[in-house]
Amino acid sequence: MHNSNPLSYSQIIPTQMKQLLDDGSVTDSSLADNVTVDPVVRGFIRDWDAIEDLLHHVLYSGLGWEIGNEGQILFTDPLCTPKANKEQLVQLMFETFNISGFYASEQAVLSLYAVGRISGCTVDIGHGKIELGKSNPQVNISMSDVEKIKELYSCCAEDELAYQKTGYSCPVEKHTLPDGQVITIGRERYTVGEALFQPCLLGLEAHGIVDQLVRAISTVSSDNQRQLLENTVVCGGTSSMAGFEERFQKESSLSSSAVQPTLVKPPEYMPENLTMYSAWVGGAILAKVVFPQNQHITKADYDETGPSIVHRKCF
Repeated sequence: MHNSNPLSYSQIIPTQMKQLLDDGSVTDSSLADNVTVDPVVRGFIRDWDAIEDLLHHVLYSGLGWEIGNEGQILFTDPLCTPKANKEQLVQLMFETFNISGFYASEQAVLSLYAVGRISGCTVDIGHGKIELGKSNPQVNISMSDVEKIKELYSCCAEDELAYQKTGYSCPVEKHTLPDGQVITIGRERYTVGEALFQPCLLGLEAHGIVDQLVRAISTVSSDNQRQLLENTVVCGGTSSMAGFEERFQKESSLSSSAVQPTLVKPPEYMPENLTMYSAWVGGAILAKVVFPQNQHITKADYDETGPSIVHRKCF
């Protein structure tokens, strides 16, 4: 989500929320697991009442909007967002928040814009795109804790042989969970990355991430394949793990494809953690184009056509 106001600033907040009692207090902490609300699941809005509360907090408390003087807003959409969801979102923003302008664009496209490309292909392995299991089913651990552990410890081996060697010798670390449980992290830190290139490690009958990319691009015309593969962008938090880009490029060099995928390096002036927030950065770039040039959905557009306008003006 990007606020097009030039005086805006970024906020990074979790979408998980706590349910409050009628008096505004948080419910009994012993029931905490039962009263958390996740309005966004795997990138898609699932609880519209909760997302309305979250947006109200972000826009008015976080970004300092004033009721009656709302601005313009750009949303980033996950790939394959249902049409009904898009319409419900634009309806919520105009009818409940009374915004003056709306635009939405797919996250994969915005990630290309973030590195200065207007064509290419995006490999998104961020939150909500990848599912990871537990090596010990007896450990009681939430997915949010799994994600934190992944960010702290996961890494990619140099190649398949290097990963095999971790089975004989691998550093072991102990990690204390919020509830006091102590878990041991060993080879799992490498398995997280290796599974992207060898899904069979998780019992999945699927091709590795580079092979999937090549197969997907092989379906387009041969004239466009080089342009796409030679402008490959990886994004999402998982892609920022140590050694991932090097391993991706090495696997690409071993590909039997006539055109090998080549990663686009972001401009030097971009932040180091661009892979985690590339859709937001691309959205910020796009917002500076669509709103000043009046390519967005205006309140008049919405009043005339209704929510379906989002399919005509946002693509």
